[in-house]
Amino acid sequence: MDSASLYYSLDLVSGAGLTLSSEQRTALQTSLVIVQKNYRFKRVLFWGKILGIKHDYFIAQGVTDDEMKDKKALYSFDCMEWHLLPPPTEEMVAEVGVAASGRFMGDPSHEYEHHEMRKNGDEAMEEVTVKLSEEKRVAATVFNIDQEVSVVPRGAYIKSPHGTVQKNRSFEGLSFSEAGKLSSYLHFSEPKKQRKLSIMEMAESDPCKDFLDPLSEDIPKGMWSIQFERGSSACVLRSLLWLGLSFYHIPGTPQHGYIYMGTGIKNLDLPFML
Repeated sequence: MDSASLYYSLDLVSGAGLTLSSEQRTALQTSLVIVQKNYRFKRVLFWGKILGIKHDYFIAQGVTDDEMKDKKALYSFDCMEWHLLPPPTEEMVAEVGVAASGRFMGDPSHEYEHHEMRKNGDEAMEEVTVKLSEEKRVAATVFNIDQEVSVVPRGAYIKSPHGTVQKNRSFEGLSFSEAGKLSSYLHFSEPKKQRKLSIMEMAESDPCKDFLDPLSEDIPKGMWSIQFERGSSACVLRSLLWLGLSFYHIPGTPQHGYIYMGTGIKNLDLPFML
């Protein structure tokens, strides 16, 4: 969620217990302005918090030209001093899936060890120890959550002919009836597959707006909860796959955003819970 509207936005998702102390909110609004200026970001988003045993990781993201691709993640322990996370790579994400598990320690230098069999020069198998820092695990976790459960309303972002994704300045929000439909919300990440549209859907679709995957096609069905809160003035979506991810949208306005506050552990038992 945009750091400029942090106070207001946090109150809209506080029903799930996602909140910060007044000291933390004040520190964030001060420090994130400095982060935006020092790193020359177009704008700064407060992504959320990953709970650790020793310390919690507060996460922010800086955006430049492309709102979806050109993001840099930073972390802090006190909401004042911020440090850049390493850019996630396919290899890093794969290593995290194998080597790291359990709760985060809250120490970026903590190393996870994993033993695996690899071929040496003579093509003989040998056991090697793979080490992974928690800093890389945090970076990969933020990346995975963004890829799987980041949410935007349909029409909030457009894709230019050059392929750049930017905010749609003419977006005025979803109507009340549209806001209650899961199909009105899209994953804010690269599409996973080519959609097959019916003739009617092709006539109603807009390539500039409908370039993302809708939440209604997620499998398994039921991995999202959607309800109106605050006297039906706000629509709130919550992920059951990454518990702690909440998204809000005020129908009839361009206001929307999501935040994650949780352990950073994926709910792999979800298919058996539905």
